[in-house]
Amino acid sequence: MTAIQTVHVGGSAPYTVTIAPGLIDDGAVLTQALRGRHLLLVSDANVAPLYAARVEAAARAARPALNIGRFVMPAGEHEKTLARFGECLDALATLGATRDAAVLALGGGVIGDLAGFAGACWMRGIDVIQVPTTLLAMVDSSVGGKTAVDLPSGKNLVGAFHPPRAVVADTATLRSLPDRELRAGLAEVVKYGAIFDAGFLDWLEAHADALLARDDAALAEAVARSCRYKADVVERDPFEHGDRALLNFGHTFGHAIETEQGYAGASGDGLNHGEAVAVGMVLAARLSADLGLAPAADARRLQDLLQRFGLPVAVPPGLPPEALLARMRLDKKADARGLRFILWDAAGAARVVRDVPDAAVLAVLGA
Repeated sequence: MTAIQTVHVGGSAPYTVTIAPGLIDDGAVLTQALRGRHLLLVSDANVAPLYAARVEAAARAARPALNIGRFVMPAGEHEKTLARFGECLDALATLGATRDAAVLALGGGVIGDLAGFAGACWMRGIDVIQVPTTLLAMVDSSVGGKTAVDLPSGKNLVGAFHPPRAVVADTATLRSLPDRELRAGLAEVVKYGAIFDAGFLDWLEAHADALLARDDAALAEAVARSCRYKADVVERDPFEHGDRALLNFGHTFGHAIETEQGYAGASGDGLNHGEAVAVGMVLAARLSADLGLAPAADARRLQDLLQRFGLPVAVPPGLPPEALLARMRLDKKADARGLRFILWDAAGAARVVRDVPDAAVLAVLGA
């Protein structure tokens, strides 16, 4: 049996990430952070049929007096809209959710972001419990308190920082995850090695086969390590004024690709978030090499590892470099002084770089 691992996220609103297989049936863990009697379970049409009834049953067994509502929305990044956000708020109103109510986000990053934003806004902020069911959400979006919805003009442009009260990562849910979604999550796992710890890249290279085979112990270790890296930087920089920006390695390029494709990853016609980040990380590493900041060999190593996990490493055809650059200028990582790129000096040593010439960016995009 895989042991339960916990990661503590400190700061002004501390919480614990609990990681192990079988946790969605553990009512004590699911409800330990609840303070009131209203709970809105938010999920999507893919995940709810698999797990929603089990989560509700476990929660009711632990807290028989709970008043539980459910909001289930269609799946996909293209559904992470202000309209669906409004529907989620309506569900809270129907439930009669009070100030001590909680939202339980059961699903991937789309559900975590939208449900978290609804929790941030209902009565100016109620508790959120993140129960991620994708690897990407377990290692990235469920931890750190970023919540948001998308606009046609850009990804995650409307949102708030709202830390969860708890994160419950049941690695057994990854067994039902499509292969493509597992690989997408591995892109974000690789990111932590790329920006913080080249030794973690060594570990990923050594355990690639076990991770792809969904070995419980390997997945739990990858999730725990990733969450510890993220917790460390979130504690230092909760509102992304400094080091937390490093977590966006590959994301400036990746978000531009997603937006230019109209968030078509769920339909199979475009890259999903993890795939776009994989491409973005390779582009960022190549840009670092082109600018003379980092060895080209490190970029090749990163590309090889991502390809071993079955991830794309090149910009999809039909996306003009000029259009992608225009998307980047509206990205949240731009500010009054212009674009910020997260580049690296070597594997495991990322930093923020400004004043990157447009010609260099266009050259990487068009290569």
